[in-house]
Amino acid sequence: MLIAEGLVKRYGPRRALDGFDLTVPAGEIVGLIGHNGAGKTTFVETVSGLVRPDAGRITVAGLDALRDGRAARRLLGVAPQELALYGSATARENLRLFAGLAGFRGRRGDTEIARVLDELCLTDVAERPVAALSGGQRRRVQAATAMVGSPPLLLLDEPTAGADPETRSALLSAVRARAEAGAAVVYTTHYLPELVDLDATLALARAGRIIARGTQEELTRHLPGELRVTFADPAEPELRRPTTDPGADLAALLASGRTPASVDVRRPGLDDLYRSMETADPATAATRTEVRDAA
Repeated sequence: MLIAEGLVKRYGPRRALDGFDLTVPAGEIVGLIGHNGAGKTTFVETVSGLVRPDAGRITVAGLDALRDGRAARRLLGVAPQELALYGSATARENLRLFAGLAGFRGRRGDTEIARVLDELCLTDVAERPVAALSGGQRRRVQAATAMVGSPPLLLLDEPTAGADPETRSALLSAVRARAEAGAAVVYTTHYLPELVDLDATLALARAGRIIARGTQEELTRHLPGELRVTFADPAEPELRRPTTDPGADLAALLASGRTPASVDVRRPGLDDLYRSMETADPATAATRTEVRDAA
């Protein structure tokens, strides 16, 4: 559905995108993660046509998005990081505008708007001005403007930033449903548990390029976990040791004659993966861990 190849975007001497490659097939949710300044938002803005790249290629459902941007944009639903709503208009009126842009008008548009309002638990506040809504409700309205019309490609940039649990649950449920219906989803977030809930594959961005791409299991396989051991002798302090081979480390501990009272192995997770990006070399990491696209 989405193929981005070799994207470059310069702002003076700084390269916000520096050879950014990402492929997202229909029905897949890709969690795009990385530290601030990694290029995530610039990538979303480039695909959505808000920013013109200096080099590279973008294809959406076979359309060249740089040559035929208008046709490509009809296939996109975009929820930018910053709220982009009309505060004096109601939630329903905001959705009516975006539904019209997607070609849903009249009775057909009203039906689609009602469906999205219900999906994101907004029906009870549909007639309120957006400016009078809570922060979480505004986030849901913004996501609804991206989803109205069921576009085949969704670009959601920090859609739950500052959201309450109700907002987060409604949004994640809606995103899962859209992917199950065949939409390709690019989902940027710093709240990593969301990506586990979404069963998302991962694309790790650093210094304007993707340095790793795959499932959580594939990308954490090489990272150390932690072996935690308490001992029968209360005078012995708890042992916590980084490990990539907990079985061997525990065997060595038992061979030393120490008697454990409890043993716990913490497997590496997304937080460990995120921290590992601080030291990853973007010049080499992409070739090492592009496991998903090579499959």
